[in-house]
Amino acid sequence: MIDLVIDQRRKDLGGFEVGRVLPHAGRRMVGPFIFFDHMGPAEFQPGFGREVDVRPHPHIGLSTLSYLFEGGITHRDSVGAHQDIWPGEVNWMIAGRGITHSERFEHLRANGGRMNGIQCWIALPTEDEETDPGFVHHGAEELPAYEDGGVSARLIAGKAFGAASPVQVHSPLFYVHWTLAAGARAQLPAEYPERAAYVAQGVVEVDGGQFHEGQMLVFTPGQPVVVTAVTGALVMLLGGEPVGPRFIEWNFVSSSKERIEQAKADWRAGRIKLPDADNAEFIPLPEPAPPPNPMS
Repeated sequence: MIDLVIDQRRKDLGGFEVGRVLPHAGRRMVGPFIFFDHMGPAEFQPGFGREVDVRPHPHIGLSTLSYLFEGGITHRDSVGAHQDIWPGEVNWMIAGRGITHSERFEHLRANGGRMNGIQCWIALPTEDEETDPGFVHHGAEELPAYEDGGVSARLIAGKAFGAASPVQVHSPLFYVHWTLAAGARAQLPAEYPERAAYVAQGVVEVDGGQFHEGQMLVFTPGQPVVVTAVTGALVMLLGGEPVGPRFIEWNFVSSSKERIEQAKADWRAGRIKLPDADNAEFIPLPEPAPPPNPMS
């Protein structure tokens, strides 16, 4: 039932730690999900430095999906969107042929508090990789939800459990937030060929084993999966139909290596528009380190 267990790898992004889960050496993607970061959990005091902010940077060939348990983020992008996101809401950004955006922690800087959430990248199907960029925000009240037997669920994107999210996805997928009371049991159906569960908080039991915060369980296809909460737990369910192999380099995702090289050249040359409200700074393209001097 469990094909692979992936432990998050903690990464310091300049004063703010994330737990990176996908891509992983043992599993590059789950359905169209090609990138999965657990932001925090972290506690901030008022007045922290701006080095924590994510300066403008580009994307191609994907959609980003930001979802928070705690905290707040201000999103700005090159199609003119300027949107705060709060817990339970969805920021859905379509990069397509190219977009730039920034993520600022302005409310936390002013007031302090906790940051805890997930950011995913979802690869676009080949025929939609060069679609027009765009951005949509959905409030928590727009997302299908149910509660029963100690299980509270919110369908963030895609279709699952007989419901459909209003988020306009480009390929068959599901993304669900479960909140489980201690002792609660819930079942993930065998509806999609690729499925995974990420334990964002607490301890759960699956297939006779116990798993804790920071672990993603990738499941074999064809069988329902029963999850039992050993403690109170937050679990993210994700997966869908595969979209085919993808190249990923820095913030670029594509089915074509040549397309990524073109995007790198465009960013290096300043040909990709910056957000109007954030055009005074940007993250430069990381250049490969020079080879070591054999005489040193």
